This record gives sequence, structure tokens and C-alpha cells, in this order.
Amino acid sequence: MTSFARASAAALAAVACALLAGETATAQSTALRLPAGVIPPPSLSHATSEYFKNHPKAWSNFVAKLPRLNAPARLARRFVATVGGTWTVATNAPAGTNFCSPHLLHNGIVIVQVCLTGNWYRLKPTKTGSYINGTWAPIASMPVIDGTQYGPLAYASGVLPDGRFIAIGGEYNLGSSGTAAENYGAIYDPVADTWTPVTKPAGAGTISDAQSVGLADGTFMLGPCCDYPATAWLLNASDLTWTQTGAPSAAGAYQDEQGYELLPNSKILTVDIWTNYPTADATNAEQYDPATGTWGDAGTVPVSLADPGVCGTYEIGPAVVRGDNRVIAFGGHSNYNPQSNTYGCDPNPDPTAILNTDTGVWTGGPDIPSVCGAGGTDFCDLADAPAAVLRNGNILFAASSGFGDAPTHFFEWALQDNTISEVSDPVTQFADRGAYNFNFVVLPNGQILMTNFGTPEIYATTGTTVSTWRPTISSAPSTITRNHTYRIGGRQLNGRSAGAYYGDDFQSATNFPLVRIVNNATGHVFYGRSTEFSTLSIKPTVFSSFKFKVPSAAETGASTLYVVANGIASAGSAVTVQ
Repeated sequence: MTSFARASAAALAAVACALLAGETATAQSTALRLPAGVIPPPSLSHATSEYFKNHPKAWSNFVAKLPRLNAPARLARRFVATVGGTWTVATNAPAGTNFCSPHLLHNGIVIVQVCLTGNWYRLKPTKTGSYINGTWAPIASMPVIDGTQYGPLAYASGVLPDGRFIAIGGEYNLGSSGTAAENYGAIYDPVADTWTPVTKPAGAGTISDAQSVGLADGTFMLGPCCDYPATAWLLNASDLTWTQTGAPSAAGAYQDEQGYELLPNSKILTVDIWTNYPTADATNAEQYDPATGTWGDAGTVPVSLADPGVCGTYEIGPAVVRGDNRVIAFGGHSNYNPQSNTYGCDPNPDPTAILNTDTGVWTGGPDIPSVCGAGGTDFCDLADAPAAVLRNGNILFAASSGFGDAPTHFFEWALQDNTISEVSDPVTQFADRGAYNFNFVVLPNGQILMTNFGTPEIYATTGTTVSTWRPTISSAPSTITRNHTYRIGGRQLNGRSAGAYYGDDFQSATNFPLVRIVNNATGHVFYGRSTEFSTLSIKPTVFSSFKFKVPSAAETGASTLYVVANGIASAGSAVTVQ
């Protein structure tokens, strides 16, 4: 460690300890509360959060710029592109309901949260496989824990190998930040339609807007936002106990606002933010080795992706693992200081970087276009924003100017030449939402379900599916019976990426195989429930297997079976349903 790095680490230690001490003293009594109907801001670093707690006037000024729920739509030009895909509003989504946080389950059903509440819906596709025209129905609500309704926003999440869904932490429970609910958690069982509270790791500090990831063996890994030194934990899903493991350990040893990404080598990547605090000019990355439980060097990033310290947001964009063994890492340069509510702190475009995971070498990528803001000429950035890998290999992402300023625009990053093209805006609410309001999940049909604190929409891409990313079946049954369970083996059954990315605040990975059964006579589509994965690795050469249960509603007769991962289907395998 250099003398400068030691000084930076010492400075961060002093600040972090002060912040965390302040949190301990004020978490129950001091919260950043929002007026009714105000959409919470982007996930705040805890340095910014503590500043606002001590400067209520600055908080009021900042809140004044935030969007409102159910407000009249802001008038803005809707950009319609000649390239890229198309957006369609989810036909049957309940009117007037604001949706967030979509997650795909192991049977092809999507669960979606009603923003800032403990209420959830499920989206089931039609018999023709359409999610646009699918049916929406409420499911069980999240539990009341210690007398408080758990209804988080900006939390760690994932689908466990046994099919249950976990949510833990949250920066804005029911709209308030800095409450005890930042350490609550719950697991949803889709078979029983019940939620069970989950206790946070006993040795962890505040969970809040945490990062998480599923390891290649399926273990859920959690990185609490605010521990100093950083901590990380592994969940035993069978008894809901936690075991501490290694955490990012570069100079600074802090990980607030960072993300975890599963790599093809089964290690976990994080791009550091806090190494040179308070300047936030970190250019190092780390990777976690599950075999040793430790972190090591993951190369030097050619440009600092985190928002510079002069702006004070300490945000970064998503890091997307693409199917060609490349990581596309987006920056979070906002040019906005939320503490002073002023612009101009960093008048430079938002940068990107590309990691070749085969060689471990980083290179610079293109800057994000400058087509945002009210006049369409401001820098666009991804300071908390979603991205997803499309079946044609491109990456769909959202960006807006400043620190989540409206409007939000959408882009595709091309697989072939790493260029960026603006694509069409959604049909609704792009004009009065910042990029941080949007979440993506990859659907089994290759479309992207998007939520935006409003009515969900679905993006249908164009172009040809990347054939080398398809799952390959090597063993599958030729005759199956409803309600019985069978095993399938092959390669690339989990896909070549995790599908959709955000970073901390929200994770909706889909690197698991689904079974699609299509009746040859009717064309009707049915999904079996996948279980017992031998691995969830995204390494293309790894053989894997899993079991699936034939749905009771599957139509009998000659059918075709597909394995689907991240919206990309295998070649069909003939099967008879009886």
C-alpha cells in the first residue's frame, strides 16, 4: 500500500466509523422521510445520507427536485428510433399500480413488487407464451417484522436454487430511509405462497442498499452496504443461517454502492469505488474466489468509473457480463452534487470500460452519449441504472442526466463493434422518471420486462439470436408424465451471463435453466419447475444437469421440449406428454 493509499484508507476509516456510529445512534429516531407521493431518490451513499440527516434544509431542497407518483405525465418529446427494438405496455397490468423490482422464478412466472409497499403480484404468460398479454394476480404480502410492515426499496435480492426468492435490507422501507427495517429480510415460497422473515447475519452492520450474487454453486452471497471494514456473508438456504466469508480488501476496505457480478471462471467481480477516498478516483477491481473465500486483484480499470468525489454521490453504473466473456462496465459520472443541489462538479461524459475475462485485461470503452436533459444535449449517465443482455448479444441500458434527472433515454450497446445507439423511448413515464427508477428482468421469450414506478412495459429486440450462446441438450427424456420429475443434462444450460444487471440496490439474475414444453398440435406453451441444479456456472464448457417437474396443466401428446436460459432457447427435443 502506498503512503497515499494509507492516508486515503485512514481518512475513509475515520469517516466510515463516524458515519456508522451516527447510524447506530440515530437509526431508530432519525430517518430521511419523504412527503407522501414522492418517489425516493437514487440510492444514497451513506456519506450523503448522513449529510442530509444533519442538514435538513439541504434535504428539503434535494427532495423538491424528485418525481411524484401518479402525477400528470410530463410533456416531453418521445424519441422513436429506426434501430433497436420496440416497447409495448403490459396489457393486463392493474391500472394505477406502481410496479418495481421484477424477478423471474424457476417456472417461468414473474413476481413484481408494488413500489414502497409489501404487496406483490405475479405475472403468468398466456398459453401462447405472451407476457405482454399475460395475467396479473396478487400474491401474499411481505411479513410484518417487529411490528413494522416490511416493504423495502433498493435491497439485495435473488432466486435461491430451491426456487424461493429472498429480499434482504432496503434503503427506503415504505418510503423512509434510516429505519430499523434496513436490516429486515424475508423469503418467499412460491409453492406455498408464503413469506418467512430472515434474520440478518449476526456480525453484520447495516444491510440497507446491499449487493448480492448467486455463486456458481447456488449459494447466496450478501455484501452489507456499510460495514467498515467491509464484510460479506454466505447463506445456508436450508436453515437460513449465515457464514462470514472474505470481503473486498483493497485500500479503503469499504463497498457501499458497489456491485457483485458472477464471472465465467466462477469468481465474483467488483469494481472498487472507495480506494482513494475522498476523491473516488479508484481504478482497481477485485475478484472473489469461492474456493478460498478470499479476494484478489482483477486488473486495472483504464478510467475511474465512480462518480468523482467532488460530486459526492459515489455512484457507479452496472457491470454487465456478456456472453463473449467480456464485462461491459458503466460509469456513474453525474456532474451533480446532491448536498449543494448544484451542477457542474464534473463536466465530463460518463465513461465505460471493457474487461476481457479470458486475459484479465481492461480497455477503455465509448463514452455515454450526450442526448439527455431537458434540451437533449446534456451528458447521459448510469449513476444507478439498469442494463440487460439481449438475445442478439447487444446490451439494452437506460441513462439520464445528473443524479437521476428526468427524462430517461434508452440505448443498445452493439456486440459486434462496441458502439452505442439510442433506441426508442418507452411508451409511458420516461419523461418524468430518472434512470434509477427503471428495473429490468430477462423473460424466457427473450424480451425484457421493465418496471418504472408505474405501468410495466416489455421490450422486444430485433436481430438474430447468438447461436453460440444457446443451451445444448445432451440427455433428456423422450416421454414424460404430468406431475412427474425428470433430469436433463447438457452444456450452457445456465446461459452465458446473469441476464439483467443493476449493481447494488437490485439484482434479478436469470442464469438458471427453464424447461419450455410446446404442444405440437395447439402450439400452447407450458413451463416446468426447475430444481436440483448441479451448478449455476456460466462457463460454456461446463457440463451441468438439473431436474424439472412436468406441470399438471401440460397438454398431452406429441410436443417439443426446450431448455431456456436468459431468454435464449436450445434446439427442440421431441417429447411425448402423457
